[in-house]
Amino acid sequence: MSYAHISTAAAGRILTVTIERPEVMNALHSEACAELHEAFDAFARDSELWIAIITGAGDRAFCAGNDLKAHAARGGYSMPPSGFGGLVARFDLDKPVIAAVNGVAAGGGFEIALACDLIVASENATFALPEPRVGLAALGGGLLRLPHQIPLKQAMGMILTGQAIDAAQAERFGLINEIAPRGEALAAARRWAEKILGCSPMSVRASKQTVRRSMEEASLAAATRSQKSYPAVAAMLASEDAREGPRAFAEKRAPVWSGR
Repeated sequence: MSYAHISTAAAGRILTVTIERPEVMNALHSEACAELHEAFDAFARDSELWIAIITGAGDRAFCAGNDLKAHAARGGYSMPPSGFGGLVARFDLDKPVIAAVNGVAAGGGFEIALACDLIVASENATFALPEPRVGLAALGGGLLRLPHQIPLKQAMGMILTGQAIDAAQAERFGLINEIAPRGEALAAARRWAEKILGCSPMSVRASKQTVRRSMEEASLAAATRSQKSYPAVAAMLASEDAREGPRAFAEKRAPVWSGR
């Protein structure tokens, strides 16, 4: 299948999905998310493909999250059923997915990585949930997954300040599986994929499903469905600040928060 904003390449049992928007740090808009949804749907259906790797084009960014300029121009965006990047709300995929983080992973881009089973990062990678800096919040699973993947106080520090951590810090927190030299994250991810291919795919899928369901089924999936009804979240989504943040970003100026 041909795509406009991503590319896919199969090699043996491994599918590599690359976000092809380096001119905007591989940030995603509605069309790109729809293509990722289609690509991962196809991966789930294909019995010949056992492992997927997701990465970004170039060596500056994995994914900088939501394309705020497109967001501001259109007054919002639409999401596929599988959520941002076709992954953050995909709870029924038993095949392993590896994130090869080759630079900036911010906002929704970080949430995509958090939704993957393994994260391999280049030495220049950074991770952040900067949504509060533009009047938003990390509702693509970041607020729910991050505190389960690193110590709570470290997670809250990242969440409440929007500050980034580098690959070395991420490794210390236990967030990533390996640090690779700049430009070699994808190669390292493929080595991990080859190790997984040494195991029974049925065992791998059963193991992933058991781990994921025990950790997420009663909490993360339910929270994902209900989080937008939380009073503070509903108020934020309806606020002037939620419109001001993307507008200020697009206009390259400091936002003026109203708190309403």
